[in-house]
Amino acid sequence: MRNIHSFILYNDREDAETEQALRQSNLVKRITRLQAGKYPASSLIRDIAAQAEADYILLIHEPVEPGLFALERMISVAEDTSAGMLYADYREETGREHPLIDYRKGSLRDDFDFGLVQMYHTGAFREASADMTDDYRFAGLYDLRLSLSRKSPIVHVSEYLYRKKESEERSQASEAQFDYLSPQNREVQIEMERACTGHLRRIGGFLPSVETVIDAQEPSFPFEASIIIPVRNRARTIREAVESVLSQETKFSFNIIAVDNYSTDGTTALLSYIAEKDDRLIHLIPERRDLGIGGCWNYAVSHPRCGRFSIQLDSDDVFRTTGAVQNIVDAFYHYRCAMVIGTYQLTDFNKRSIPPGVIDHSEWTAENGHNNALRINGLGAPRAFFTPLLRSLKLPDTSYGEDYAAGLRISREYKIGRIYDVLYLCRRWEDNSDAHPSLDKINERNAYKDSLRTWELEARIKMNRSGR
Repeated sequence: MRNIHSFILYNDREDAETEQALRQSNLVKRITRLQAGKYPASSLIRDIAAQAEADYILLIHEPVEPGLFALERMISVAEDTSAGMLYADYREETGREHPLIDYRKGSLRDDFDFGLVQMYHTGAFREASADMTDDYRFAGLYDLRLSLSRKSPIVHVSEYLYRKKESEERSQASEAQFDYLSPQNREVQIEMERACTGHLRRIGGFLPSVETVIDAQEPSFPFEASIIIPVRNRARTIREAVESVLSQETKFSFNIIAVDNYSTDGTTALLSYIAEKDDRLIHLIPERRDLGIGGCWNYAVSHPRCGRFSIQLDSDDVFRTTGAVQNIVDAFYHYRCAMVIGTYQLTDFNKRSIPPGVIDHSEWTAENGHNNALRINGLGAPRAFFTPLLRSLKLPDTSYGEDYAAGLRISREYKIGRIYDVLYLCRRWEDNSDAHPSLDKINERNAYKDSLRTWELEARIKMNRSGR
């Protein structure tokens, strides 16, 4: 009979219920408590590999109660699939469900949610830990997962196999948003980037520094820049967004292309009124009714009056200064790049700063940003593109992740310029789609971005193999 060595990694020694629940299973040969923080070190991983005394290793990160025959189920799936690692969906004591998503080749985020319990085949765990050549303070478990994924399947058991014991302090800590952008976590992020970059080298997905530049002087365009605003039902915010563009001070001509995606709340009338007063606003209503945000972008950049550079502004948001558009265009010429990414500040509806404030994605480096882009879940904003290239590549016709997809694709071959001054205010309010997404929506978005990363990673591996 297969058996399990359980390692409890949280520090609540008052909790006896988890151990008691584990001892009720005749599969659990031994239980060991180890001191581990939020980011287990490489040394801890090697200690587990050395101490393991069973066929399978169970890592437990918070107090849980396994379901009836849950451990038997996990071992059964592991045996059937030859999995090196398994993880499963779970519930809280309140009954709230926590479904997880499948792991893919491009699931390179260090914050990928594996739940509170993971089971490893001991042989695969030891082999992966032996393959870990770096000694990380924070990226040990992440490095193990990447190492293991190179030789063994990582399997999601989409069944609710355990219950999370309530802990108010832990749940609040785990729900911190934008944690990875905090300056206090910079050392953590450096290690995570190092581990991911090493993994990319091992699987043939690493790209050397990108040197391809663009000649922005050609071809000719009727305008130097167009600010693209896809919009649907934003009568409450669209005027401010447009006015923040019209107030821009530039040395060149620019326009606004607002793609009105069949609004029903008065947005259409408001845009028509502004366009009558100022011909810099081009108000478009697409012939098709099935366009997402990406489709609206493709529609805008294909317009004959679109400028040389296409600059993003969401219909909820406003430029922070009157020099934002000039700064973006200057960056294109300075870096001779195909894409410019700026910095934004999170605010409430009334433009008062809310945590975490400024989002600058300062983890980007010219040398490795295009590789690290496969690890992080976003590239920053606002995004701006060299229009001829965007017309050629096009954005996926989705309403989430379309700009991330374009950024990944462009970074594969072209330089990306960065601006670390705050260019616009990103407002969070009750009608904002990013304000309070449900768990199902978060899972859907993360799964899509993992797909994007997988496709991009495969393309880079193929490119390296072909010698391009």
